[in-house]
Amino acid sequence: MVDVPPTDSDTLLPAVAEPTLATTRVMVIGILAGLVLLAALGLSVVVLGGATASPPILDAVPLPQVAPTIPVETPSTPRDTAVRVNPAWAARIGAQVGIPAPAMVAYGDAQFAMAKLDPGCHLSWNTLAGIGWIESQHGTLGGRTLLADGYSSTTIVGPALDGTTYTAIHSTRESQAWHGDPVWEHAVGPMQFIASTWDRWGADGDGDGKADPRDIADAALTAGKYLCADGHDLATPDGWQAAIHSFNHDQTYVTNVLAAANTYAERSAARG
Repeated sequence: MVDVPPTDSDTLLPAVAEPTLATTRVMVIGILAGLVLLAALGLSVVVLGGATASPPILDAVPLPQVAPTIPVETPSTPRDTAVRVNPAWAARIGAQVGIPAPAMVAYGDAQFAMAKLDPGCHLSWNTLAGIGWIESQHGTLGGRTLLADGYSSTTIVGPALDGTTYTAIHSTRESQAWHGDPVWEHAVGPMQFIASTWDRWGADGDGDGKADPRDIADAALTAGKYLCADGHDLATPDGWQAAIHSFNHDQTYVTNVLAAANTYAERSAARG
């Protein structure tokens, strides 16, 4: 990853009930009982703490109603055998916390997938949602709409990596097709990946046979793989901090992701 604040959203927090920053010490409200049974029980929420910046520390919240999984149908593609989040749950929780349903499905599916691929990572959907908000407001930055197919109504493109402010990286033929610049690289999509990172980590999150950083399902699973690399355990303070810091080497970024992730955890536990 290149440490690029690709959008103007990196200092924002979700619009409702924004947390207030206050100086604190790191802590993580650990993985709740039943996380080890993710595939059977549904999604969990992890409330996190930060290390050296000034993150909000929320009280531990109870586990929200678990998301029932979709029954496995007769496999015709690898996607059919995957444990997936119930779209009705995604729509309900998404409306409750302020996340578009396609993004909520993407984050939930990525949590399920990583629980199988790397159960020791303990990735939770609200961590991915925190990143998704900071990077692109879940693909809706600038008045865009996140469509049902997981793509934004227009592609989210970061600034040119031309050496003026950030590292100079030339575009590739593949990345040019994503962002349109024949000379310089740009981060693209809801999680703002650059081509070199995508070439190594890119994943097909929705089983459509292609991995595209502009598709939020693919971007969420790729982010999960990236966060869980190097043995990161996101149930621990050091592991969570290191994972987010690997995504962007800026402590303010880590703090903002933390605040957004905690906000989503708090909202998901609220009873209307």
